[in-house]
Amino acid sequence: MSTILKVSGLTKHFAGNKHGLFSKADVIQAVDGVSFELAQGEALGLVGESGCGKSTTGRLITRLLEPTSGKIEFEGQDITNLSNNDLRPIRTQLQMIFQDPYSSLNPRHTVGTIVGTPFEISKVTPEGGVKKRVQELLEIVGLNPEHYNRYPHEFSGGQRQRIGIARALALRPKVIVADEPVSALDVSIQAQIINLMKDLQKDFGLTFVFIAHDLAVVRHFAQRVAVMYLGNIVEIADRDSLYSNPKHPYTKALLSAVPEADPDAVGARERIRLTGDVPNPINPPSGCRFRTRCWKAQEICATTPPVLLQIGTSSVACHFPEK
Repeated sequence: MSTILKVSGLTKHFAGNKHGLFSKADVIQAVDGVSFELAQGEALGLVGESGCGKSTTGRLITRLLEPTSGKIEFEGQDITNLSNNDLRPIRTQLQMIFQDPYSSLNPRHTVGTIVGTPFEISKVTPEGGVKKRVQELLEIVGLNPEHYNRYPHEFSGGQRQRIGIARALALRPKVIVADEPVSALDVSIQAQIINLMKDLQKDFGLTFVFIAHDLAVVRHFAQRVAVMYLGNIVEIADRDSLYSNPKHPYTKALLSAVPEADPDAVGARERIRLTGDVPNPINPPSGCRFRTRCWKAQEICATTPPVLLQIGTSSVACHFPEK
């Protein structure tokens, strides 16, 4: 399969607080050298603890945030520094589904206006008119086309997220970045939304970057998984390899915390409890950023940052990967 999206050395630093009138502002290293490739039609899961930089990475990919450095290539074209005018045709192909279906929809607009806005912004008139296309989109995501004139407050959380998905589909994108699309929903509704997105991926040949902190959810959706820690990707592997044989100590610790439905498997599995808190991104540890919480850390971990190296079917950034 051809590569549709390539990210190289992507970095985003934010200005923090100043500690004096003439002092420099703190630099928050939210994303620091992220690299990965995405094949057409693939779903890549991006997982990690809160604050690891995964949502920022998603916003950088869609150019909702300006990168500090690095390179973003979409279908072979460098879009890292394109102006808003030059980005306009690219934005139709790169869409985003946001985490909170309550705050991502304008309460003053009807569903028809919300889902039809991408056509207005991109100056595109679909065949048969905007209203007809919007009603088709509502039907595709499992809503009643007659709800065209209703407002967001008249829908449940799951229905609102379906509206957000319909809006993302409006311009027939090739890549969708889904930023924790089910984390704000009831567990009973999460499976419905995941299954809807899987059907859309298959029916329309969509490529997904699926951002989540729930490894169990990612397992059901993504074919490949990238694990982030404090602004870095520490492991990338196909789903089966990562869940059955994690190579990075952090990945192993994350997977040990996933609830297990089989009572026999619970006792057999090693539970790893990480000590300490995630370090401050203003002043991350030298060398390997995970070393302050890692039970395998040695002297080289403090002096030399590990790079992503291929080990079997996985790419791992660790000096002492799991066997």
